[in-house]
Amino acid sequence: MAQQDNQFKRLVSHCKEYGFIFQSSEVYDGLSAVYDYGPYGVLLKNNIKEYWWKSMVQMHENIVGLDASIFMHPKTWKASGHVDAFNDPLIDNKDSKKRYRADVLVEDYMAKIEAKINKEVAKAKKRFGDSFDEAQFRSTNPRVLKNQEKHDAIGKRLANGMRDNLADVKALIEELGIACPESGSKNWTDVRQFNLMFSTQLGTIAGEEGKLYLRPETAQGIFVNFLNVQKTSRQKIPFGIAQIGKAFRNEIVARQFIFRMREFEQMEMQFFVRPGEEMKYYEQWKAFRLKWHKTIGSPAEKLRFHDHDNLAHYANAAVDIQFDFPFGFKELEGIHSRTDFDLTQHQELSGRKIQYYDPELKESYVPYVVETSIGCDRMFLAVMSHALTEDVVPDANGKESTRLVLRLHPAIAPIKCAVLPLLKNKEELTDKAREVFNKIKFAFDCQYDEKDAIGRRYRRQDAIGTPYCVTIDFDTLEDNTVTIRDRDSLAQERIAIDDIVKTISGKIDMSTLLSQL
Repeated sequence: MAQQDNQFKRLVSHCKEYGFIFQSSEVYDGLSAVYDYGPYGVLLKNNIKEYWWKSMVQMHENIVGLDASIFMHPKTWKASGHVDAFNDPLIDNKDSKKRYRADVLVEDYMAKIEAKINKEVAKAKKRFGDSFDEAQFRSTNPRVLKNQEKHDAIGKRLANGMRDNLADVKALIEELGIACPESGSKNWTDVRQFNLMFSTQLGTIAGEEGKLYLRPETAQGIFVNFLNVQKTSRQKIPFGIAQIGKAFRNEIVARQFIFRMREFEQMEMQFFVRPGEEMKYYEQWKAFRLKWHKTIGSPAEKLRFHDHDNLAHYANAAVDIQFDFPFGFKELEGIHSRTDFDLTQHQELSGRKIQYYDPELKESYVPYVVETSIGCDRMFLAVMSHALTEDVVPDANGKESTRLVLRLHPAIAPIKCAVLPLLKNKEELTDKAREVFNKIKFAFDCQYDEKDAIGRRYRRQDAIGTPYCVTIDFDTLEDNTVTIRDRDSLAQERIAIDDIVKTISGKIDMSTLLSQL
């Protein structure tokens, strides 16, 4: 646990030090759970969004895009259930005066049980080596079975309590002896519901008539535009609508850096299908989305499916793709079979027919929906957490030294190439380096850097994830060749200036990712 905490602190520190993420309004001591993306952060985030968008819209002829407004008619959120049911279970500690989500307190307790199980498995794996059968061990070891039974029983009771008995959620917290993380006190209030939507007023109209909400999700903008999109794009079912946009939630406890924020960005796709065929597409999208994560470089051992114990009111199936963040396995993406709930609700409350005429079946119906929804900020955090590594490499004097390197896939790296003159006090080198920079900057994001010794500049580019560095030296002045250095292997190759764009473009092109999906 201490190692995970240190890893997480190092990640947060790295994000600020190297211009990826800053605390919002930091000059005023910051705004809780709101963050700004810095020069390299915004480039990386845009590249992640481009990868998602192209993998959804460009690669699927039956998926189209949308950019719906943040403000929507307030009846939208009545129909979707957000006005009446978009709540989190709130609990306060009477002694510390700190506020928590009751379900998160219990889930954190369950995570400790899971950590005990994993520790037992790791010990056994070390003891038995290559002959170790993990599945058999998990199904037969008494300590593992006992802890797993306790874990599952707590999860089932939590799900039931969240559904219809918040008093039992408090009772569960008390029975487990869960204490306030801040003070260690176990003096809790009752659990009560807390609505997560931010509200504002429309123009000068006061009261309920002028009440608007900052959207808590982007999906409803897709649903209310279902017919507009279907008719104008002439799509036939099955088809999807994709959207990237901001959403807002008044979280009780926003924590863990950009993992849980009050203002965040979602990448969502709603896939409309015939009723009765939703589970087929649900399984297809589960497989595709997992492959998407692996293709960008997320290790298979850091990804897993987690089926929901407590389904949302609109779903008949739901699964999370969880990622092993520095603070444990947590939700990264959700895949849900939403049935026909949303379109039916909007049809009933608006009084307008929202149906699709199926020319093959020769009948009209309200389509079912399979949703894939991923937080862009969480994806950013996942990418950074597994890409940031330390390794030992030889320095300029041949001695070993430690370097921080951000091993991002070249297609999503913020800066693709850095142009570095060997020496900054030699005008002929800096002039030539500027010439090279101005020649290749039209092809991809580049950076010119002449400050500090060449070794330090290499280290800085490693730390921001730049996959290739081009060095201009005295030989360049003679033969118009440069040294290109690979971030990961540290291999150096001599190439002609005229070949720089061709050499690098082939390695950073987004199509190299998309072709693997």
